[in-house]
Amino acid sequence: MPAERYAICFTPSPHDGLAIVGANWIGRSAFSGEVVEPPMITGLPLAEIAYHTALPRRYGFQGMLKSPFHLTEGMNESMLLKAMMRFAMRFQPFTLPPLTVVHRRDILALAPMTAVPALDTLAASIVTEFDAFRAPLSEAEIERRASGGLTPVQFANLHRWGEPDVLAAFSFHMPLTGPLSPSEMARMERSVAAFFGPILLEPVEVDHIALFIEEEPGAPFCVHSLHPMGAVRARQSA
Repeated sequence: MPAERYAICFTPSPHDGLAIVGANWIGRSAFSGEVVEPPMITGLPLAEIAYHTALPRRYGFQGMLKSPFHLTEGMNESMLLKAMMRFAMRFQPFTLPPLTVVHRRDILALAPMTAVPALDTLAASIVTEFDAFRAPLSEAEIERRASGGLTPVQFANLHRWGEPDVLAAFSFHMPLTGPLSPSEMARMERSVAAFFGPILLEPVEVDHIALFIEEEPGAPFCVHSLHPMGAVRARQSA
C-alpha cells in the first residue's frame, strides 16, 4: 500500500480572509505548510491555544468532504487528479450562508448557520464517485474508527464507504480544536468567536474542491491542488 494518503476537502482560496484567519488560529497554512504564530488572546495563553489546535493544525483549515484514504491497487495520483478535474466541472459554484462556531461532539468548529443542500449533494457525490479510488480499510482501521460509539447508520457507512459521517450522517464543519473537556468548551468558544469575529459574516464562495495530501504517515496534510467548479466556458466568462 502506498505511503501517501489523500483527502478531498473544501478550503477557502489562500488569499481569502477566512483562509488567513483560519490559518492564524490553527497555526499553520495548509497551502505553504508554513507555521503561523498563534494569536494573542487576552486570558488564553499561547501554549494553551497551541495545545488545543494541534489536531486541526495537522489537517489544515478545511471542511472534510471525503476522509483520508490510500489509493487502491490499480489507481494512481494522475488518475485521481484527472477524475477530480472532470468531476468539479460538473458542479456549479455556490455561496455558503454565514458561518458560526458550533460544537461537533467534543470539538469546536465552524459550520453554516443554515442547511446548504448544494454542499450536501457535492459531498455525497464525492464520497460515492471517488470510492473506486479508495483502498479498503484494514480490520484494525475499522475497529479503531468504530470505537467511538457509532449509530447503526454510521456503522453501516463505515463498512461501505470507509467513514461513518457521510451521506445522511454528513454535517459539514471546519474543525478549530481537538477534543475539549466541558470545563474548557465555553471558554474556548468565547475566544474562538471573538477571534474570528466579523469574518464569519462575510460570504464564502465554494467555487473549487481541494485535494489534500499526507505524504507520509503522521505528516501534516497540505493542499496538493485546487479544482475549479463549473464549465471552463462559464469560468472564463464570469
